[in-house]
Amino acid sequence: MRFIGSHQIIKNIGVANSLERGNSHERDNSPELSHSNEPNSQAGLLYGGKSKATHQDIQALLLLVSGMIFFLIAGCTDEKDLSTHQAEIAEIAEIAEIAEVREVQTSAKITTFNQYWQLTDNGIHWSVDSPHQDQLEMSGLQVSAVIDYGLGTDGNLVLDKTLVWPMLRTLPNDTHASLIRKFSSQVAPDIYIDEERVISGGLEDVMFDGQLTLVQMLSTDLKLTRTISVHPNEPALIERWQFENLGSDVLGLRLSPLRELETTLASQGEYGSYQISVDADELNRRLSAGKIVEHFIVYSAKLADEMIYIEPSSALQQRAQQVEGWRSALKLETPDPKINQMFEFAKFRATESIFATRGGLAHGPGGTRYYAAIWANDQAEYVNPFFPYLGDKRGVESALNSFRWFARYMNSDYKPLPSSIIAEGKGFWNGAGDRGDCAMIAYGASDFSLTLSDATTAKQLMPLIDWCLEYNRRQRIESGVIASDSDELEGRFPAGNANLSTNVLAYGGLIRAARLKSALGESSVDLLEEAKLLKSAIIKYFSAEISGYQTYRYFEGNKKLRAWIALPLAFGFDVNKQGTIDALLSEKLWTIDGLLTEEGDKTFWDRSTLYGFRALMKVGELERVWPYFEHYSYKRLTGEHVPYAVEAWPEGEQRHLSAESGLYARVVVEGLFGIEPMGFNEFLLAPRLPEHWDNMALRKIYAFNGPFDIEVRREEEAFTVDILRNGYLEQSFVWDGVAPFTVKL
Repeated sequence: MRFIGSHQIIKNIGVANSLERGNSHERDNSPELSHSNEPNSQAGLLYGGKSKATHQDIQALLLLVSGMIFFLIAGCTDEKDLSTHQAEIAEIAEIAEIAEVREVQTSAKITTFNQYWQLTDNGIHWSVDSPHQDQLEMSGLQVSAVIDYGLGTDGNLVLDKTLVWPMLRTLPNDTHASLIRKFSSQVAPDIYIDEERVISGGLEDVMFDGQLTLVQMLSTDLKLTRTISVHPNEPALIERWQFENLGSDVLGLRLSPLRELETTLASQGEYGSYQISVDADELNRRLSAGKIVEHFIVYSAKLADEMIYIEPSSALQQRAQQVEGWRSALKLETPDPKINQMFEFAKFRATESIFATRGGLAHGPGGTRYYAAIWANDQAEYVNPFFPYLGDKRGVESALNSFRWFARYMNSDYKPLPSSIIAEGKGFWNGAGDRGDCAMIAYGASDFSLTLSDATTAKQLMPLIDWCLEYNRRQRIESGVIASDSDELEGRFPAGNANLSTNVLAYGGLIRAARLKSALGESSVDLLEEAKLLKSAIIKYFSAEISGYQTYRYFEGNKKLRAWIALPLAFGFDVNKQGTIDALLSEKLWTIDGLLTEEGDKTFWDRSTLYGFRALMKVGELERVWPYFEHYSYKRLTGEHVPYAVEAWPEGEQRHLSAESGLYARVVVEGLFGIEPMGFNEFLLAPRLPEHWDNMALRKIYAFNGPFDIEVRREEEAFTVDILRNGYLEQSFVWDGVAPFTVKL
């Protein structure tokens, strides 16, 4: 399945729309607004609701203003009249100037995408009316499934399932050694209606709410509803078929039994032979009018000498309960149901991709390639700090386990920690050298410990944090910045011998570690002084004018803007602030797919876009960045490839890697609500309420020894921010909307 990225720059409305109309995937020549309720409409990006004036509206206003000015001048009879009218003219001219500015601000943020999906109460729904195919991933403790689905150009259902069993290791036992099999739609029971075989079938509807549901009409009277879900605990994928007789006559329904079994060679498996099976019982029923009958297909794999038991109906119930648990925790409430739903799905994907390895629970990125393994960026930096907010026990344990895995590689010679620990913790990969991994780990482990707010856990992680900080010190070069071989992109783009990402994350690690030591009753003076010196060195070494913007170069000799210039904003740097904001939102970096990795290239990685959103919200640029965030969220939720954040394009063809969904959730928690840990049960808060919203809330926050709620309401000249526990008000703040304030629970 290939997903082609769109790389048109967000320009004015005419250019943006003409570019989109030239797209071969265009489905509707009359673009609709992004909040359109029409199925399969083109979704548009508008500036919230703050301004919806069209180009023609602005032209009409300017013409009216010109006429008013002429009328006032012509009507002047004396010097006093002229003086009075000059003031009125100046006021009208100011209105016209505002109108012109508003036009630029609005039209520069308008674009379109192909909207296939609409919201439902707990998910999304695609009413199928033309060929289109998509792909999504879902995961359980012992299996992950990448489902390709849709309607082919021949009018038939497309349904392929790629299953990954991360703990059934193949040889060589490297990063990609999970057992993998792909099952086409042909691997299924034969269906007979009144003894006539159903050769093919189309697709009517698709729904997703944590489980994938596809609806077909096999005949005029017989509806087939397929529900597909991973087993949350066992190494199996469940597919439930529900047949419903919509007619008035009794139908004869027969399904052939299905028994597919493959035994792999013992010489190809780390643990010997594996058995892969697809099982479905025979069915032969007379289906009366209005009646429904269920049937199950189970795809599973196991050790050859292992016994497993799968009860498919119970598995679907368990998955539904699991999803409901994620839905009810860390609940976002805003006036925008699409943002709410995108946040819900981000929680699902970030948390489901945890696997029960022989080395303990391990979060894995996924994408059919990255399982039973951890990385310093994906786990330590991106997703681990999110889990305390959600309060998911498996998530928290997987985070702790990842830090334990890294800690095993600490050494007295201060040789680099591996970038990735693979094969259920048994091996490692360091093919890109030092990527700034200790900076990632020091920051991620400190942030995680602060938000978890558990002194015992913090003391356990402190030796790893201290070791990483010392490692970073030993990499300092003469300029005072920290050298590394590469960054998280592992040489895909140049990074020099000292890059901005490693250094800002190292600074973040020092600041968070200082706060953690204070929370533990230890002195933080030395770490704060060290952070101050590193910050000064970063500003001196990396500050530069790039492409006309006073911002940061990514490395010495760098001449092009890079997406990671957002990092200094995310970590509180005020120097080069305005130039960096303008550069990030310029046509040189921002496209309809988010931030380009590098100016002039076509590549985008969602991770840097999501950091960009968070950074711009944290520095108070919500109104400028909101149209981009809204567009990104709507497109990822209801567009061509749904319903999660993706890894990258063109590499990986926009896989639904899990940690990126963790970063999306952190945009809301740390960007929109402005939460930043300061100590145990203590955090900064700066909730940025969009101008077209009057209120928002984040409920059941489990960080800082929660749960607690945050409610934000717009008042006449300020904001009221309430902190509640168990529905009862504990603290209330009147906030001016500028500087963050401290909350102690």
